[in-house]
Amino acid sequence: MADKPSVLFVCVHNAGRSQMAAAWLTHLAGDRVEVRSAGSAPGAAVNPAAVEAMAEVGIDISRETPKLLTVDAVQESDVCITMGCGNTCPVFPGKRYLDWKLEDPAGQGVEAVRPIRDEIKTLVEGLIAEIAPARPEASA
Repeated sequence: MADKPSVLFVCVHNAGRSQMAAAWLTHLAGDRVEVRSAGSAPGAAVNPAAVEAMAEVGIDISRETPKLLTVDAVQESDVCITMGCGNTCPVFPGKRYLDWKLEDPAGQGVEAVRPIRDEIKTLVEGLIAEIAPARPEASA
């Protein structure tokens, strides 16, 4: 992996799970990780319940838009994390692939999305600890 690892989150519509995961990783890891998200069949807009659930924890994803999964996005990423999109993600040698089993928030209210949001945060925290641990502060 390069000095700055890159992660691609993929779900079918790129409207809920992958958007929340990308936002958590950006929020928690800052500039230590390059973050992308995409969908195998992108939706028209980000799930309003996902936007609301993330806003509750101070993260604004209201300006995000679903993006189409491309071969380039996979090739440019060190880690590709799928969330319910089956085998639609192209596989390249030397890449790391993870599949996070998460409930699909599509069509659900914010009450149902909150636990999915929180589960994603926990998974992202574990990923950060593995691929981009905090650097020790330089002593003065």
